[in-house]
Amino acid sequence: MSHAPQSLNPSCDKPLLVLGFESSCDETGVAICSTEGKILGQALHSQIAMHKDYGGVVPELASRDHIRRLIPLMNTALEQAQLSLKDMDAIAVTTGPGLPGALMAGCAFAYSLAAGLGKPVIPVHHLEGHLLSPLLSANPPSYPFTALLVSGGHSQLMAVEGLGRYSLLGETLDDAAGEAFDKTAKMIGLPYPGGPALSKLAEQGDPKRFELPRPMMHSKDLMMSFSGLKTSVLTTAMKLAGVSSPSETMVLTETDTCDLAASFQAAIVDVLVNKSLKACKQSGHQRLVVAGGVGANKHLRERLLAEAKRKKIEVFFPELSLCTDNGAMIAFAAALRLAENPSLLNDADYAMLTRPRYALHELQA
Repeated sequence: MSHAPQSLNPSCDKPLLVLGFESSCDETGVAICSTEGKILGQALHSQIAMHKDYGGVVPELASRDHIRRLIPLMNTALEQAQLSLKDMDAIAVTTGPGLPGALMAGCAFAYSLAAGLGKPVIPVHHLEGHLLSPLLSANPPSYPFTALLVSGGHSQLMAVEGLGRYSLLGETLDDAAGEAFDKTAKMIGLPYPGGPALSKLAEQGDPKRFELPRPMMHSKDLMMSFSGLKTSVLTTAMKLAGVSSPSETMVLTETDTCDLAASFQAAIVDVLVNKSLKACKQSGHQRLVVAGGVGANKHLRERLLAEAKRKKIEVFFPELSLCTDNGAMIAFAAALRLAENPSLLNDADYAMLTRPRYALHELQA
């Protein structure tokens, strides 16, 4: 079982139980968490196989699949925890950001279930779930800290002073890091999902062979940009393949593909490490939390740990299983909210609201 910091204690006689649902994109996650910070049961389904033939997530298919998966996954989580729906004290669900239809599928189910059980709903911001997931690790950070949120849809640097007290320090102006990984992978002929495949190939390549740009790495602010890097990879790949148009079929040698993947990954990691350490200096924090799917990247972890150590900054990552979208981080974020404010148990508002576009720094404590 995973444990949170010992400060996670509600002002009530016994631990409260939260059933959480995540359906913001292409993973359906369900988990049960207590206000003691323990994940009692969880189940997750990835839609990768379904979307593979299309080369990316198809929103309509994603929404329909969430509907099919929610009840079986919920039953699995309950069985794992040896609990029933009647044992739950609150229902949590991701209300944004994410794909509109996917959010609607999860929220419609969660709000209906809560209303039927007469239990309160705790809406959860998807990025807050990622942000707080390192608190479930064996060595959790304490507040305050600087956070690097890197996923397929977001690349942001946040100053975190406490639960719900977040301020934006910097973000990408265009593609998120994970999005750049996926698009670049597709560009050089790797199958969906491209990001993990590219990272695997990069381990076999020479990261110094191609001189790719590090966009905005030396800018005075903490903003980032990855679209120019992606374009540079395309130009290099076309030259290697001997084609004059991106619409032409590009055939690269295995060595070229590995070296290009490694050079691209090195450029992304250089920017993320540089900006993260600058953000820590600006915020004055000696703790850096890294969360989101790209946080599982081996090279990013190694570089951050090495560079941060030189500056006496502690780095914290979520467990690898919690880097991807999952129900545990949603149930946990809600449990933290409930532990801090037990009066949420009295909230019986079932007016469902989803927010496909929802900035984390807009969230209130």
